[in-house]
Amino acid sequence: MESPSRCSVIIIGAGVSGISTAKVLAENGVEDITILEASDRIGGRIRKEGFGGFSVELGAGWIAGVGGKESNPVWELADKSGLRTCFSDYSNARYNIYDKSGKIFPSGIAADSYKKAVESAIQKLRNDEANPCGGDLSKGTEPPSMPKTPMELAIDFVLHDFEMAEVEPISTYLDFGEREFLVADERGYEFLLYKMAADFLFTSEGKILDSRLKLNKVVRELQHSRNGVTVKTEDGSVYEASYVISSVSIGVLKSQLISFNPPLPKWKTDAIEKCDVMVYTKIFLKFPYKFWPCGPGKEFFLYAHERRGYYTFWQHMENAYPGSNILVVTLTNGESKRVEGQPDGDTLKEAMGVLRDMFGPNIPDATDILVPRWWNNRFQCGSYSNYPIISNDDVVQNIKAPVGRIFFTGEHTSVRFNGYVHGGYLAGIDTGKALLEEMEKEKKEMERKSDNQTFLLEPLLALTLTQTEAVSNLHKCEIPTQLYLSSKIGIQEAIL
Repeated sequence: MESPSRCSVIIIGAGVSGISTAKVLAENGVEDITILEASDRIGGRIRKEGFGGFSVELGAGWIAGVGGKESNPVWELADKSGLRTCFSDYSNARYNIYDKSGKIFPSGIAADSYKKAVESAIQKLRNDEANPCGGDLSKGTEPPSMPKTPMELAIDFVLHDFEMAEVEPISTYLDFGEREFLVADERGYEFLLYKMAADFLFTSEGKILDSRLKLNKVVRELQHSRNGVTVKTEDGSVYEASYVISSVSIGVLKSQLISFNPPLPKWKTDAIEKCDVMVYTKIFLKFPYKFWPCGPGKEFFLYAHERRGYYTFWQHMENAYPGSNILVVTLTNGESKRVEGQPDGDTLKEAMGVLRDMFGPNIPDATDILVPRWWNNRFQCGSYSNYPIISNDDVVQNIKAPVGRIFFTGEHTSVRFNGYVHGGYLAGIDTGKALLEEMEKEKKEMERKSDNQTFLLEPLLALTLTQTEAVSNLHKCEIPTQLYLSSKIGIQEAIL
């Protein structure tokens, strides 16, 4: 059996957090790293795939938070890399709501319904803040109205699953701006990660050839102690290091993919369990020609159905890729899990039924369909973290906090920006800096112990050197070792 591979730091996962952490370490002189990635590519939940002759984003697709008082760091990376993007405004979707007969609800009715939904959501939030334990509301508090009609359900879906899906709905937009840009580049969103990795990993013609990045390495066990960590992968490989950084998703942490030995402390596992996992599925449909409205304010449209979230949120790709004839429908959570568990043919049939409700029975059949499966991907187990609206910051801090020599990073460790690419990017930078501080502390502690040891050995060495006969055949540098190994001379004798 080969000896375990040894390095200073092991990073588990080569998504945006893992890559940004590694970059910080390398830039600060810690180049003795190993990145273990379970799949055959870097990027994690940033992933492109060719479909219908174009490059589509299966995971993260937008750069959210642009145009504010502070510059979004991911937007800066995109700008420097010349990444092609296009502006998106999905708030217009509420004015393009189709019923099952193909009619669009009047904009005034839709606007009024949206306003009521926002007021209801705010009231519910206030009720939850005033009554976090779920007891009876005070008599003077009116409970928020529940969505009942198909239109109300469609608006509720967009409002909560898109616009109010994070702990602090305004954090990203408050800091970085309210504009959002869809990545529409044949190189993919992941191009930003390859550019970042090229700063510290050896690459050639856009391919990473550095031996420190190891693909198809599925981590299954992590042993840790005061002295270091040992990581074992599914193929039997063993890696040792002084520290390990876990950048796996919150879904993977909640799963049993990686076993920790000894187990993580209860405060850590309790915090992990309190964080929900959002499942977000973008289904792509290719058509021989477009039959849907295009133009300003028409990029997004909704389908009002009596079942909440049933093929509700639609987008055409003409703004991103003119002439692509591609539609995207987004499902979340329960509907995502249901669709992931059925054949793509069944999903295509359901989607076509919805489209024919909206645009009539004579529209063409889709020529192809692409259904991502983030929930059933054991290396992801979901799309992104989703902390409850009413949440204690201690939960996030406990998820983020290191356990001995194990550090944790990822979008789920970002207090303000969890669920976003920039959240994962900034979390990686923070984790890299935190580890550097810890390594510096350990270095100083070792130097202090070494100085103390030298202080004890010097009188011992002076005394022993008078015994010329005993040391005449020893090299000067071997004396301290010989003193420890000798049964005749000990530390107590030297001190006395």
